Parts: sequence; C-alpha cells; structure tokens
Amino acid sequence: MKQKMKDGIQTFGRSLLLPIAVLAPIGLILGLSGALAQTYMISKFPFLGNEVLQTIIKNLRAITGVVFDNIPLLFAMGVAYGMSKKEKGIAVFSSVLGYLTLLIVMNIWLTVTGNLATEHLSEVGQGIVLGIQTLKTEAVGGIIAGLVAAKLTDRFYKLELPLAFAFFSGKKSVPILTFLAMIPVGLAIPIIWEALTKFLISISFIFMNEYIGVGLYWFVEKLLIPFGLHHVLNELLRLTAAGGVYVIDGQEYTGILNAVNKILFELGPNHESWSLMPMLTSYMGSGQMLCTLFRIPAIGLAMYHTAYKGNKQIAKGTIITVVLTAFLGNVTEPMEFSFLFIAPQLYFVYALLSGITALPLNFLHISTSYIRGTIFDFGIFGLLYEHTNWLNLILLGIFNFIIFYFVFRYAILKFNLKTPGREEDVRNSTLLKEKKYNEIAAILVDALGGKANIKNIDNCITRLRIDLNDQGAVDVEKLKDSGAAGVFFPQKNHIHIVFGPHVEFVRNAVEVAG
Repeated sequence: MKQKMKDGIQTFGRSLLLPIAVLAPIGLILGLSGALAQTYMISKFPFLGNEVLQTIIKNLRAITGVVFDNIPLLFAMGVAYGMSKKEKGIAVFSSVLGYLTLLIVMNIWLTVTGNLATEHLSEVGQGIVLGIQTLKTEAVGGIIAGLVAAKLTDRFYKLELPLAFAFFSGKKSVPILTFLAMIPVGLAIPIIWEALTKFLISISFIFMNEYIGVGLYWFVEKLLIPFGLHHVLNELLRLTAAGGVYVIDGQEYTGILNAVNKILFELGPNHESWSLMPMLTSYMGSGQMLCTLFRIPAIGLAMYHTAYKGNKQIAKGTIITVVLTAFLGNVTEPMEFSFLFIAPQLYFVYALLSGITALPLNFLHISTSYIRGTIFDFGIFGLLYEHTNWLNLILLGIFNFIIFYFVFRYAILKFNLKTPGREEDVRNSTLLKEKKYNEIAAILVDALGGKANIKNIDNCITRLRIDLNDQGAVDVEKLKDSGAAGVFFPQKNHIHIVFGPHVEFVRNAVEVAG
C-alpha cells in the first residue's frame, strides 16, 4: 500500500510536467512583452515607442496572456492525461467538461447565496474565468477536475448499462459521470474558499507589523499561490486600508500601491516621502526580486547539480527556461510547481524561508522597484533611480541564493526527490540523442520477451507503461541498453520504462515493431 501511494504521488507529480513545460517558454514571452510595453520602459528607451513595434509587443502579450489566464484548464488536462491509465483521450475530454461544470456551479452558489461580487472581485477571490464570474481557484480547481476525470475514466470506461441506455455505456459514460461528480465538488469549494478569504481579511493588519510583517506576508503569499488566494492578499494590502493610509503632501492615499504610484511617478527620490519607499516596496517589487533574481536561480542550480550525469544535458534546457521565465518575466509558478506536488513539505520550507530571508528588508532601506521583480525592473527602478540602495538588495540576494541553493541541494539528495534530471542515470544515451527510435524499439521488444509477451503499450509524459503476459521473460539489463533512464515493475506483469521527453516517439516505434 505504501509503495502504491508513493508511485501514485510520483505519477501525479510527473503529470504536472506537461502544463509546466508549456508555461515556461510562453511565460518567458509573456514577461518580456509585458516589460517592453510598460510606459516606464518606453520613457527610458524611446525606440520602444515605435507604433509598429508596440503593436507587435502588445499582441504578443495578449496571445501569451490567454495561456496564463487559463492555467487551471491546462492543469486539468495535464493531470487527467498523466493520471489515467486507460483511454487518456476520454479522460482529457472529461476533465475539460468537469472544469467547466465546476466554474458554473461555483457561480450559481455565489449568486444564490448573494456573494457574487459587483466590484473589486479580486479582493474576495473572484474573477472572470472563461467568461464566467466565479471563484479563482487557480491550479487547484483544474487539478481537482483532472483527478476526478482520471479516476472515473479508469473505473467506468467499460461500464455496461441496461439495453435502453446502452448508447451511454462505456466511454460515453465517463464525461457524464464527471459532470455529475463535479456538481457537489463545486458546491463544497466555495464554503472553504469563503472561510479562507474571511480569515485572510481578518488578519490582514498583522502583515503590516513593522518588525515581522514583511516576512509573514511573503511566507503566507507563497503558501497561497497554489490556491490562487495570493491575489486576495495582494489586493488587500495594495488597494485597501489593510495596507495602511499614508498622508503625502497633505493628501491621504489608501493602500500600498496608491502611495507608491504617487511617490515613484510624481514626487521622485528627492521628496521627503521617499522615506516611505523601503517599507512600501518590500511588499512589492523589492521582495519579489529576491525570489525571481536570486532564489529561483539558486533552486535551478541545485536541481542541475543534483541531476544524474547522463541526464544533465536534457535537464539543463528545462531548468534554464524555467529560471529565465522568472528572471525575465516575473513568472515563478513553473519552478514552484515543479516541486510543489512532488515534495509539498519542501514547498512549505520554501515558503518559510521566503518569509525569513525577506525580514532584512525591514532595515536595509531598499527601494529598488515597483510591482514586478524582473531584471528590467531592477535596472530601471534600481539603477536609474537615486536613493534606492540597490547594492543592499544584491547583498541580501546573494545571502538568499546561498541559503536556497544549499537547502534545496540537501533536500533533493537526502529525500531522493525526482526533480528534473533525477530519473535513473542513462546507461546508453547515444541512441536517444541520435533519435534512432527503430533501434531502440528492436532492443525493447527483444528484451521484453518478444512481441507475443506484450499485451498492451501506453505512455505517460515520461514513461512507457506496458502490460505483459509473463514478467519473468523480461531481461532488465538488456532494457537498459536501449537508453532508458529507469526500469521498474509497479505491479505484477506491468512494467514502466522511463525515456523522458522521447517517450512518445519510442512508443510509436515499439508499436510498429510489435
């Protein structure tokens, strides 16, 4: 039972790699286009103001933005595909139907109970998703829909109904059952979300404590990211009295963002109100820069150094893309999600360390940023503005880098976490590098005991999953000569062979050979 749970968790973690792989490069484009469209970038680099160039940049932002606006849908499909063992296409179809059902059921619950917001939607955890005003459950909502769809697919894809309902039997029953199952789920989630939102509002004043507030804020903000509730926390502090009321030149400004807009873009570094900037920006860009410019690269380096030797080349490309997505685009989710579900305890440590290592912002008087935390923002709001103490940010960032690197390196090795590149070391990578899939297939078929011993072949994101007639006929050592990164039997007469991103091409070749 314990091994089965472990295998299930690992399969679940790997099922997230498909949407993460999509988010990384698209997030990079989104971040760059977003930065280059900012008015402050155009004012510093006038050539960016070219009408044709800005049209291209803004449209790129719109195109890539739609992907990030629908992250939950991507996770629903990715989880359904990765977790289902049979009829993956039906599982993916059902997950989309299930997620749409979840959205509209939550909308109905909010409407009937009188909780459907008419303004400031983000402050109560609501938003417009696929044209429906609903709770923004972010990735969690999609993951729930994907898990339900995968489970129901494996359980009911061969369901036989009475003759009168025979048309709805088998695979057709799965989306119908998913639709029905997501209705009670959609009614239960708002109750939990409402309680969490009210709790956040009730304790929001604590986050402005002059001694521990900024550390507590970044700790909780990271914990809330998987649930999408970090938007509620951000909006509370940035736009409402929970973030403070500031008197600047005799006028009151409510919330952190409104005060920063006045000081940064109108009054400037030489105005007396600039003394407020270190505290204000520690909840915005300064704190975010510690993550995007230092912590994420440190985690990426730890992942690369702990990857097995034969896998480093493949892992490097993935890790670099994810790191650049944060560094250039202010998008940290691809890296965070890469270990969140594989090792939730490590994610908690990550959140805790994010809070603790942000505490020095209280006394280092750093004013290097606005909202975002990219290298572009550091250059503009750190280097080009006066009195920002940008050198202190670099020193604190180096401290963050060292802490996160060694903590993640230790955790990955100590607990054998399957971060990128940590499948079993590849004995013979030449065949895969040269894409000799037919030769690989020939080795596999022979090592598996011949065509007659293969009952069924399938694959997830990284593994071949093969049902066998006789497990004893398998030559495991010969299988490793194919370039496989790992071979194991999760259950009798069922083998998993790991090929990483090449797996679909290997499967196609095996099916032809078999």
